[in-house]
Amino acid sequence: MTPGDELLFLALGGSGEIGMNANLYGCRGKWVMVDLGVTFADPHYPGIDLIFPDLSFIEERRKDLLGIVLTHGHEDHIGALPYLAGELGVPLYATAFTAGLIRGKLEEEGLLDTVELNVIEMGGSFDLGPFGFRYVPLAHSIAEGNALLIETPYGRIFHTGDWKLDDEPLIGDPATEGELRKIGDEGVLALVCDSTNVFNPEASGSEADVRAGLMDVVKAASGRVVVTTFASNVARLKTLGDVAKACGRKLCMAGRSLDRIMSVAKASGYLHDFPPLIDWDLAMDLPGRSVMIVATGGQGESRAALGRMAEGTHPIKLGEGDTVVFSSKQIPGNEIAIGRVQNAFAETGVQMVTEKQAHIHVSGHPGQPELLAMYEWLRPQILMPVHGEMRHMKAQARLGLGHGIPHAVVQKNGDLVRLAPGTAEVIGHETNGRLVLDGDVILPADGATINERRKLAYNGQISVAVARNGKGQLAGQPQLRLQGIPLEEDRDAFISEAQEEAAEAVAAGGEGDEEALRERVRLAVRRCATRWTGKKPIVDVLIIDI
Repeated sequence: MTPGDELLFLALGGSGEIGMNANLYGCRGKWVMVDLGVTFADPHYPGIDLIFPDLSFIEERRKDLLGIVLTHGHEDHIGALPYLAGELGVPLYATAFTAGLIRGKLEEEGLLDTVELNVIEMGGSFDLGPFGFRYVPLAHSIAEGNALLIETPYGRIFHTGDWKLDDEPLIGDPATEGELRKIGDEGVLALVCDSTNVFNPEASGSEADVRAGLMDVVKAASGRVVVTTFASNVARLKTLGDVAKACGRKLCMAGRSLDRIMSVAKASGYLHDFPPLIDWDLAMDLPGRSVMIVATGGQGESRAALGRMAEGTHPIKLGEGDTVVFSSKQIPGNEIAIGRVQNAFAETGVQMVTEKQAHIHVSGHPGQPELLAMYEWLRPQILMPVHGEMRHMKAQARLGLGHGIPHAVVQKNGDLVRLAPGTAEVIGHETNGRLVLDGDVILPADGATINERRKLAYNGQISVAVARNGKGQLAGQPQLRLQGIPLEEDRDAFISEAQEEAAEAVAAGGEGDEEALRERVRLAVRRCATRWTGKKPIVDVLIIDI
């Protein structure tokens, strides 16, 4: 598919799901990509941490791809760059803070000299073929959140990225109502808009409002205080620095991602008034009431600093009288992992405070009042919800249509949308899907490797070794090794019966074809396992001729 005299949109990730954002705009033979992120795996992908969008569609058309423009530095918008951008071979465009995070990722993968990274000033503009881009700063839970105002021959697109409205953002200077109204006055063809918090009837709230809640919690604590938050939330880090100073507590950081964010933030002109940090040893030597620790791991990640503190394997030790403050929202799907960490702390007498007990977190995404304000200011002809599950995007389409937007298009990953000319509509469906990072290898998420691993995880595995002589007769007893088969006390009895049935399968075949023999033995052992356990394990058969 090569775009003609038309304006096209194609999501390869982030539509019909929250995460893994990858959006394409096409016009007059050329494509541009907005964001290239990851999502995080769940138990459906055993052994996998990161999931990427399948870029087969644009890889086949890479000669027509002009560049990748990044809205902000969250992992679901930039996380796939070090794995996929090199293959695409196009330049990247980002503002300074986001570029600093990207640079670190490229350096880790040895791609700094391979991938061109262009730094655009806040509010800056540049052109790529038939597209003109201008960064429009918006508040979000990370420094330098930006919308993109995209000029095209068919009208202007306002691509929000992730955003909220915040009169006191603490970090950065978001576009004002007047500036956004001016954009609307000049005409907006399509608003491509974040749908994450569409079900929230209230505004998300200001970052400044969180300071008072955190101050109250920290002042009330009698021992050490550990605050966990999203490392990328530079405004929250500034708040925590202010709270530590106001409460007379020395500040300590625990987590590699916090160190990285702090370094990039300071290099980009933020956090220069941040209090000096102490190391872990001093944090443990000082009286508990004089220390505050900021830690990663609020989503229950076992290898993060907070999880290790809960297990007692981190140099910072917590116990009776200490407090852990969860200054973050619980991401759906992480409930079990977070509960495991919280239960471990509870067992040792650590008190915990979450957003349910105190006003210590605000979202970075717009609730309904903020969405309605943006609709009124921009007055787009078309609303196209993105960054949400289908229920979120459908709800935002209804909200927009009910408040004056003439037309809405609800699409999902792979849907090819023609925005102009004519009526905006889905005109086709293109290749899309998921890739997984398995160790150092990128694989199809629904390929043979992951399917085999699921079967292993669900059913277990049996290895069978059978030796036969030159006449095709069994030479010795078949040997079995079991992994993950639900047999405890009956294990030896099962092995004995399975050996007999494997031997019978060999005896039934004589000097027949080796593959046929292997299949007879495999089926015999699996039938035996199913009889004993109700499971259908993977059975691997080794034939040894002696």
